[in-house]
Amino acid sequence: MRIAQVAPLIESVPPRRYGGTERIVSYLTEELVHAGHEVTLFASGDSLTSAVLEAMCDTGLRLTPGPVDPLLYHLLMLEEVRKRADDFDVIHVHVDLLHYPVLRDYRAQCLTTLHGRLDLPAAHRLYANFADYPLISISDHQRTPMPPVNWAATIHHGLPKDLLPFNAKGGDYLAFLGRISPEKRPDRAIAIAVRAGMPLKIAAKVDRADQAYWEDMIRPMVEANPNVEFIGEIDERQKADFLGKAAALLFPIDWPEPFGLVMIEAMSCGTPVIAFSRGSVPEVLDEGVTGHLVNSVEEAVARVGDLSRLDRSAIRRTFERRFSAERMAKDYVAVYQQLAGAREPTPAIRRAPKPELRLVGNDAVHDAIR
Repeated sequence: MRIAQVAPLIESVPPRRYGGTERIVSYLTEELVHAGHEVTLFASGDSLTSAVLEAMCDTGLRLTPGPVDPLLYHLLMLEEVRKRADDFDVIHVHVDLLHYPVLRDYRAQCLTTLHGRLDLPAAHRLYANFADYPLISISDHQRTPMPPVNWAATIHHGLPKDLLPFNAKGGDYLAFLGRISPEKRPDRAIAIAVRAGMPLKIAAKVDRADQAYWEDMIRPMVEANPNVEFIGEIDERQKADFLGKAAALLFPIDWPEPFGLVMIEAMSCGTPVIAFSRGSVPEVLDEGVTGHLVNSVEEAVARVGDLSRLDRSAIRRTFERRFSAERMAKDYVAVYQQLAGAREPTPAIRRAPKPELRLVGNDAVHDAIR
């Protein structure tokens, strides 16, 4: 099939550091190319892919110096996609709802994956007005607050099996990975580690919007507890080591998480997850197999003491069965084939040799797909 992947322009594809949506777009794109499809990626110019890259700006906008209006660049990209719509059997969009008015004439061949939270009342009015667009949810729970729309499927995220290697031994510290923000609750992670008497390593970015939260609440907690280490934002290469050597990942969220990519990243390493049972978490975690679901700091502390009962090999096997990028791509292709506007039948798949990703991180991924 001739497939357009339309990515956000905030980060490159894949992102150099933080960036869940762009990471998933990269994994999906590479799997589709590997499966023999003709894929065009609309993304920033510093993206690296084995698909045909249509550069919509020089670099990911988060790294672009000077004043930048993301809306301007995204509208320019969507207009370019509209002009070229007849070149594709499927247009797969990852910018939430921004493309709705621009691509309405091509909605039958247009598939939208919603990557963010959907409990925003103002957005519901727009979704209701464009209810004929086929949509993909990344968890069943993500759909809960939505008005009636055209759900095509729920497709959980997936990772390349050889991206983050299995670590059979783990380590003696707890890990927190993601963003420093109120909804991610790093304060809970610190409280759990302190009460459990275990070291905690925090690898996280601090967005400008969350700077006050970091300075006023989290930084003082880090400095007051010698068993807590703040590492900062890390890349993919560092992530494998960081997660693989952890005794467990703490995921103490306080919001309706649409998916939680970091949970399956930990599973890939064989590292169990202790997570608050919010949003998609009960769909992603298998209680007593890949980790534990909790509803309080006290429950989480108790579960830290149970970590030795979990089989890291079983966690890795569950990851391979449920959350591989190959499975994710096959699920998407099945939906592509059902779109009313997909004008051509899917050809017989000729799987090309796939580069082996021996190293971990953006450098390795980029070397492999050049």
